[in-house]
Amino acid sequence: MPKFVIERSIPQIGAVGAAELQAIAQKSCSVLQDLGPAVQWVQSYVTGDKIYCIYNATSEELVREHARRGGFPADVVARVVNTIDPITAEA
Repeated sequence: MPKFVIERSIPQIGAVGAAELQAIAQKSCSVLQDLGPAVQWVQSYVTGDKIYCIYNATSEELVREHARRGGFPADVVARVVNTIDPITAEA
């Protein structure tokens, strides 16, 4: 299944508390349950004004539908075409 990186601009998101982040995660999981197994949330990274999410999905359109139904921005949705890490340097 293809992997996607989603950039979500949310002003001051890095300053929100655990309860609000939990509510956001619960909403996301609820929408994912409705959409079925063709889209999966892997992990998200919260920064000052953005959230960067990693999703597995059969299509970009499905990632955007999740955002629409959840009320989340999806400013950039980029399909991952390869990964590199320090082990790549040793090949």
